[in-house]
Amino acid sequence: LEWIDAFVDAAMIGSGMGPVNPLHTNTGKIFASFYAIFSGIVFITNIGILFTPIAHKIFKKMDLE
Repeated sequence: LEWIDAFVDAAMIGSGMGPVNPLHTNTGKIFASFYAIFSGIVFITNIGILFTPIAHKIFKKMDLE
């Protein structure tokens, strides 16, 4: 594969978005890749923010700070 096609595939697999419909322009491939990476980072951040109070209560019950 060309580097741009490999980058698109790696970004989609790494972010959990799965297979990609064929993208025909390099600009579209780069946009889709960075959007997938950005979406993955936002998802992980939101999960961390959501579970922080729960983890805090568990650690407090166990007397861990």
